[in-house]
Amino acid sequence: MADKVRTQRTRELEFGGLLGALLLPVLLPCTVLHLLLACRSEEASVFSLPSPVPSLAELWIPGSLLLLLAWCGLQAALYLLPLGQVTEGMPLRDGTRLSYRINGFQAFAITSVLVVAGVASGVLRLSVVYDGCLGLAVAAAILSFVLALLLYARSLCVPESALAPGGNSGKPVYDFFIGHELNPRIGSFDLKYFCELRPGLIGWLLINLAMLLKEWELRGSPSLAMILVNAFQLLYVVDALWHEEAVLTTMDIVNDGFGFMLAFGDLAWVPFTYSLQAHFLVGHPQELAPATAAGIILLNALGYFIFRSANSQKNTFRRNPNDPKVAAMQLCCYKQLCQPYSTQRV
Repeated sequence: MADKVRTQRTRELEFGGLLGALLLPVLLPCTVLHLLLACRSEEASVFSLPSPVPSLAELWIPGSLLLLLAWCGLQAALYLLPLGQVTEGMPLRDGTRLSYRINGFQAFAITSVLVVAGVASGVLRLSVVYDGCLGLAVAAAILSFVLALLLYARSLCVPESALAPGGNSGKPVYDFFIGHELNPRIGSFDLKYFCELRPGLIGWLLINLAMLLKEWELRGSPSLAMILVNAFQLLYVVDALWHEEAVLTTMDIVNDGFGFMLAFGDLAWVPFTYSLQAHFLVGHPQELAPATAAGIILLNALGYFIFRSANSQKNTFRRNPNDPKVAAMQLCCYKQLCQPYSTQRV
């Protein structure tokens, strides 16, 4: 049955089409490196070129790629542990559903215990991540590119029903960039779902912690600004992992193929650009008055409330549009959008 369901050719190309697919795999890694170098410069401006230009020894650190592979391997091992529940994703085009193990929060908890134990015992010196961040970012870009190549090669051997509706243009460069296969799996191990939340998001927190420890080494204690950045972003990641099942209704899982775009975003863009605030604070300490800190905390609390409420509502609607929690909202939107334009003005 599944083999008889064909994926139509992609007609509308995104991200600049073929030209964008050629340029972005080069421009995106360069952008990450430029942002990291800007954080380290005295003026910290994205509008100035890095000075001095980093040496090859700074961009390529022996063992950095193996370190990233070990990190991904640890998260993959935790993903395979029989922890958490197994749930079904949204229906595919052939009517079937894939099963997913929901244990991201447990993986984060185990990782946290291992990291704290390593730092406390002196075995793990996380602050060196600051010094080797450029090399790790280059290694992450290489890993993303190799993974995307393997994913595209694999996608050439799968049935038509397994292809992504947005990455089936027939143009290899574009399909490599967007992602040709919708849900690439090795057995029950879903590669796209795994990369979506595990190595990148948890890695982001690990980099943040490394920046905090580096500042601690340099100044004797972490600043209030650094603590707040770590705390707010920790809340965001913990929230994502706690509500991991909600990611199964997102566009990334339901509609997008797994190619360079998502691989680079998950493994390089998220951990190395989302941690820029903490990276910046290491070289540019910011003093916060208690009143300013209180205002920042209140603003972030309000933002988190809106963010969580909206995301929960979206997930409920995607799972069941007729759910009483969203039915009233759906009716309200329908009346607003579908009111006849011929209504006379009073």
